[in-house]
Amino acid sequence: MTCPKAAIRSLSYYLPERVLTNEELASEYSGWSPHDIQAKTGIRKRHIVGPGECASDLAVAAAKELFATGACTPSEVGCLLLCTQSPDYFLPTTACLVQDRLGLATTCAALDVNLGCSGFVYGLGLAKGLIETSQAENVLLITAETYSKHIHRRDKSVRSIFGDAAAATWITAEETGRDILGPFVYGTDGKGAGNLIVPAGGLRQPRVVDAVAVEDGSGNQRTVNDLFMNGPEIVTFTLRIVPQVMAQLLTKAHRTMQDIDLFIFHQANQYMLEHLRRKLNLPEAKLPIMMSHCGNTVSSTIPILLKDLQTSGRLSAGQTLMLLGFGVGYSWAGAIMEWRQMPAGARPKNACRVP
Repeated sequence: MTCPKAAIRSLSYYLPERVLTNEELASEYSGWSPHDIQAKTGIRKRHIVGPGECASDLAVAAAKELFATGACTPSEVGCLLLCTQSPDYFLPTTACLVQDRLGLATTCAALDVNLGCSGFVYGLGLAKGLIETSQAENVLLITAETYSKHIHRRDKSVRSIFGDAAAATWITAEETGRDILGPFVYGTDGKGAGNLIVPAGGLRQPRVVDAVAVEDGSGNQRTVNDLFMNGPEIVTFTLRIVPQVMAQLLTKAHRTMQDIDLFIFHQANQYMLEHLRRKLNLPEAKLPIMMSHCGNTVSSTIPILLKDLQTSGRLSAGQTLMLLGFGVGYSWAGAIMEWRQMPAGARPKNACRVP
């Protein structure tokens, strides 16, 4: 018996025009060289928004890139999910702004998801639930982040890692007798919230006018209005939780490590991913690291990686992938999925259409 099952049908992404290179960073921080930065982070450059550029601008640009492929049109979108931790406003919801700017139907559902590194996988889980319970015929999932706006210029610990970006993913129904997306596992440990945080600027602690920058023991400067990351604690958390989540996901899916063709992990930084790869005893080809051109783009790292793998010919129809996002929150999410590949510009045979 067949029934509608959610499947990723197409992906696109957008990077802002402004580029921050390792050469530029090295010129601002004494004792650093471009080679040192790339060796430590795996990043050559990162794209940064301009002063008046916000998450909604990146989201709209990524969606237009997706529409330009012919995979879907604005009139077909039944639900818009926007994942961001740098919304244009406290309210209204940024997804509502994007709905209007893209010319989506007023019958389209639209909502924000305030999650970071795990947000894309959470978004896929929400899309699956909406489609497979007939609440939506299709979902446009957009991840859009402008972390650079949270970062102090003299904080090299995070400025060298994070880049701004948006990705748009088209998820539709396919008539089949088995899951294409799933199973999923999720987890949360709010005790780690203080290890990756912007302390001020919300309602708990309003933004501090004329806040004074404080220097830490490594020479990084930041104010309470800026992003703080406790790097060693984030690494410890990741190395502890990722193997556990993988084991839970494999058990839930009744699969083994050998059944997975590619492990698609959140692209946090090269050091952490290579450490994980060695700990898990995975061959390099099975855990790709492709972030040198854009850095850690938070919720967009996984869809950007998927698109780059597709473009380079490393994804084939029928491959089994494990997606795993982890970080700020602490929050994590994992999923098993089968890759469905479409010719450029083609529409899925069983895609549901909005009249």
